[in-house]
Amino acid sequence: METRASKKRANTDQKSQLVVPKRQRVAFSKIPNLNFRVYNKTNVKCDHQLIIEPYVSDIDHHHRTMEKKRRPIVGYIEDAQKEVTINMRGTLVDWLMKVADEHKLLPETLHLCISYIDRFLSLQSVPEIYLALLGVSSMFIASKYEEITPPKAVAFCKITENAYHHSEVLKMEAHILKSLNYEVGNPNVTTFLKRFIGLANGNQKNSNLQFEYLCNYLADLSLLEYECIRFLPSVVAASVIFLARFIIQPEVHPWTPLLCESLGYKSSELKECVVILHDLYFSRREAYLKTLRNKFNLKKFKCVANLPSPPEVPTHYFKEA
Repeated sequence: METRASKKRANTDQKSQLVVPKRQRVAFSKIPNLNFRVYNKTNVKCDHQLIIEPYVSDIDHHHRTMEKKRRPIVGYIEDAQKEVTINMRGTLVDWLMKVADEHKLLPETLHLCISYIDRFLSLQSVPEIYLALLGVSSMFIASKYEEITPPKAVAFCKITENAYHHSEVLKMEAHILKSLNYEVGNPNVTTFLKRFIGLANGNQKNSNLQFEYLCNYLADLSLLEYECIRFLPSVVAASVIFLARFIIQPEVHPWTPLLCESLGYKSSELKECVVILHDLYFSRREAYLKTLRNKFNLKKFKCVANLPSPPEVPTHYFKEA
């Protein structure tokens, strides 16, 4: 005869065997079994993509407006900082890439974090000893904004080997938020890149993983380069598409009239940014920062950090037809 205790143990064993799926964000258009019906006034069934499409241009317009408002000041290290140098910024970004990778944070979190750092340093002079504190506190804010289950403040203290106390992280968090006027939702390179990749692929259902990984790699490389701050995020994202297409098929003109119209930039407008990204790809800039290169040289990312490419982008690719 089964006792209450044995029934309780049996129920506990069954619960322990249940596998709880990891929570993750899913784009609205990619939700499986999204079989809702929408009818217009003539009672004709409409595809949900047709319903979503009118909002795309409005969202893109909003992002392009906001990217001009919430951005760092060009040349802030030379003008506003007394101790922080360009190399220090690069080292901090490289280290935060390790942190993001170890905690499996989203690319959006990393990009948002770096934008907070650059915007804050544009306004406040920071001593060198507090630079790492600024870094982890910015990532703490970005995690709470982007992640479903963000790491706790204590986790970020451990990252610094407890060089900073829990209260210091919280105090810096408040200082950053106040300095940024609590405007933490600024669009960054990844905001535009997700849409641009779809347009470059012709919105095909089957994605080109090599192309996507290469685009993500180039986008992350732009974070390491202080010079990239002077470009709008949408310019960097468009330049990433240009360069990724060139690396994969160097004999084919990477910028088509359709891309020019869809992304809103002529090839000549992207030249300066593309050249910088190409130099980063060849390690002609920031060669001492290897975290990102080592990551994207793994097989799971199809070794995109080591794809062959011509040493220079032909000049005629930047001339309008």
